[in-house]
Amino acid sequence: MRARSHIQAYCLAVLASAALALQPVRAQSILRDAETEELLRDMAAPLVEASELESRNVDVVLINDGSINAFVAGGQAIYVHSGLLGEAETAIEVQGVLAHELGHITAGHAVRFDERTKQATNISILSLLLGVGAALAGAGEAAMGVIAAGQQVAAGSFLSFNRDQEAATDLAGVRYLSGAGITGKGMITFFERLRGNEIRAGYSQADEAAYARTHPLSGDRIQMLRGLLDQDPAWDVPPDPALQIRFERVRAKLFGYLAEPQRTFNAFPPSDTSIPARYARAYAYHKEARVELALAETEALLAAEPDNPWFLELKGQVLLESGRPVDSLVPLRRATELTRANPLIAGMLGHALIATEDQSYFAEAEQVLRASVQKDRYNPFAWYQLGVVYEARGDIPRARLASAEQQVMNRLYPQALANAQAAEAYLPYGSPDWIRAQDVALEARAELERLRDRR
Repeated sequence: MRARSHIQAYCLAVLASAALALQPVRAQSILRDAETEELLRDMAAPLVEASELESRNVDVVLINDGSINAFVAGGQAIYVHSGLLGEAETAIEVQGVLAHELGHITAGHAVRFDERTKQATNISILSLLLGVGAALAGAGEAAMGVIAAGQQVAAGSFLSFNRDQEAATDLAGVRYLSGAGITGKGMITFFERLRGNEIRAGYSQADEAAYARTHPLSGDRIQMLRGLLDQDPAWDVPPDPALQIRFERVRAKLFGYLAEPQRTFNAFPPSDTSIPARYARAYAYHKEARVELALAETEALLAAEPDNPWFLELKGQVLLESGRPVDSLVPLRRATELTRANPLIAGMLGHALIATEDQSYFAEAEQVLRASVQKDRYNPFAWYQLGVVYEARGDIPRARLASAEQQVMNRLYPQALANAQAAEAYLPYGSPDWIRAQDVALEARAELERLRDRR
């Protein structure tokens, strides 16, 4: 099946501000990757605790956009652009940004929207390089050419609110860094980098220029922040070396996934045998369908860390997407075990089990896929695969429910409504799936009515 069938799209509430002409979130896409999401959660956790928000209620979402940006768009979700991770050089720089964004949340600066942000956007699952298969199959529109045409200047896109709110939020960020015991040096160095970008782009740093801006001048912010941060007890606290290692790996991984392969090879030449370099090249080789080279890099990674679940996931991914699903099962099962059935990795394992076309694997596929969607319902790829399992065994009502789940995320509301109603009619009365079919039907119907009213 062509990869275009697997890449699912659903749209985010538009990030709008009367003062700014920002790209709407629905025009962007979310990148889902188990390793990156875990890293961002761990980066944010001490800051969330210091802000006195409930950690389980705060999400950090990675947006596939090359600009240097982070924002809050409603609820308690922080959206971080991939370009920001690429621009940052240290984990503490990213934590400085997260601390600032938490200030927007606690101050209630986020605009409330009528669409749930988790059903928000085009989802690219980094764990599944489906665009590779699409490119090989001639499906150019689904291929990996989704990279932003170049990083935008941070001065115009870094944040999204007025100067007074930004200044207040900077102060909140300082408090959260201090409360978490994290040095503010990263916040300072990141703003210094932004100031350099502003100067190179021709943005005036004169005081009179501030009146035409939605944000304080970076130079002014740096001066104010340094005066607070370098007096803080956490200023000389050394950064967490393990977190920095993880950040460098994820940063290289994203580069290899998003950049054109030749750019990756230029940035990480074969002479560089570090783990981040091998990580980046493995993705680049895989995108070029150079399977043996991709596997060689992956094997080198596993030789260094045999029980690293992310390296096992990568090996399974390369094997699966290279037409060797049976060979992919061992590393994917091990990665699923090590991550306690992370829903994205479990979803890939379910895909691999189905891709063997061996019906004896389908019971296991159903088990892991149901576990995946129970942990992470907003995973259309897993719902698609689960529907395949149900259809193969003749369970048409549950196959239609899985299709409805997938379609409502795709904003295909008429189809979702029809499938949910058909599933409800034949599922056991009062069962959890019967109740869920009702919920999906209600959601689809409400969205259709909302769209009709808008017209």
